[in-house]
Amino acid sequence: QVREWKNEGSKRYMCTGRPGWLTVSLRVGKYKKIHKNIMINLMDVLEVDSERQVVRVEPLVTMGQLTAHLNPMGWTIPVVPELDDLTVGGLIMGTGIESSSHIYGLFQHTCVAYELVLADGSLVRCSPTENSDLFYAVPWSCGTLGFLVAAEIKMIPAKKYIKIHYEPVRGLQKICEKFTEESKKKENSFVEGLVYSLEEAVIMTGVLTDEAEQSKINRIGNYYKPWFFKHVEKYLKADRTGIEYIPSRHYYHRHTRSIFWELQDIIPFGNNPVFRYLFGWMVPPKISLLKLTQGEAIRKLYEQHHVVQDMLVPMKSLEKSIQTFHVDLNVYPLWLCPFILPNNPGMVHPKGDEAELYVDIGAYGEPKRKQFEARASMRQMEKFVRSVHGFQMLYADCYMTREEFWDMFDGSLYHKLREQMNCKDAFPEVYDKICKAARH
Repeated sequence: QVREWKNEGSKRYMCTGRPGWLTVSLRVGKYKKIHKNIMINLMDVLEVDSERQVVRVEPLVTMGQLTAHLNPMGWTIPVVPELDDLTVGGLIMGTGIESSSHIYGLFQHTCVAYELVLADGSLVRCSPTENSDLFYAVPWSCGTLGFLVAAEIKMIPAKKYIKIHYEPVRGLQKICEKFTEESKKKENSFVEGLVYSLEEAVIMTGVLTDEAEQSKINRIGNYYKPWFFKHVEKYLKADRTGIEYIPSRHYYHRHTRSIFWELQDIIPFGNNPVFRYLFGWMVPPKISLLKLTQGEAIRKLYEQHHVVQDMLVPMKSLEKSIQTFHVDLNVYPLWLCPFILPNNPGMVHPKGDEAELYVDIGAYGEPKRKQFEARASMRQMEKFVRSVHGFQMLYADCYMTREEFWDMFDGSLYHKLREQMNCKDAFPEVYDKICKAARH
């Protein structure tokens, strides 16, 4: 298809032909209508290499599909981003995170090779030792350097259960201290925080295990079970710690059934026990279905009165960041997920020369701040994140100017490769795909 595009005179930019409503982001890209759509229907797990501990997959393989394939074989991947429908391609070209990221980094840091079709129609493999510049430039590039056709991802041995420890913490300073302390402990396989108000949170730590106390097993993924964030809140309300054993696959997709806490705005009675028992098997609705059936008026309402943002900030700025989220948005719960950010080349790396501990702060819901105005409030947030050398996940609404965007992200390697590989006539720049003007 790329060669055909070349033969036709390379008149328009190219992009993947996957419809915008299918992606797990809030918006649909306008550019799909004017660019040359390249159909990439590659959705298979290609190879599980137990010796090298690597799984080779195509870009449309989803997290739900991959864990279902690997777990019965005794394997999993180190970072399993939360929602079932997230694809490998989206997690590499965008980014992905999970509560194991304090050990393994972002999803891109668990990948060992990519295969891409470039603007000239050639197929290229890249890894840290082969075409390394391209390997480090691909993540966060949103398909503007080439088309991903396969990826190799590290595997680790899977265990049957995750032993979870729930601990309610009160007081913002104590929340930040406890969360930082647990995130630095490598013996914790998983670390996650749910912040229910400026002064209240539950910090969860987990370890992989094959043994479990039968009375404490909680199959949280069963359709009739309470939503996970509501279940966690019980420990806060009762002011007690707790231990549970959650089957691994249930844990990996623990926020899927309630789309974190977004479903409470769509189905307010969705966590009611009667609804769960009778209709729980029907939820969650696919995000793609919600987007496909969303009218213009509803979309505009969502844009003005609803926030879905993930900001990645250094752990040392956590307290200041939560206060800023509180003042500018006042959305709760907030999701806290720690990750180690290695000092690799590419668009996203720490300010210093060494790996640094960061935290993803996820805000999903209706802002309770009075006089919330989407554009002004989000620009204020973006300015703060740039000031602490943080990053904004690119699936979300981005109100930055081009200059501000390249102030947040390091474009040096990215621009060098776009020049070298003649991408400028083949693909738009990443900013032109993710900025507010490019999406509706």
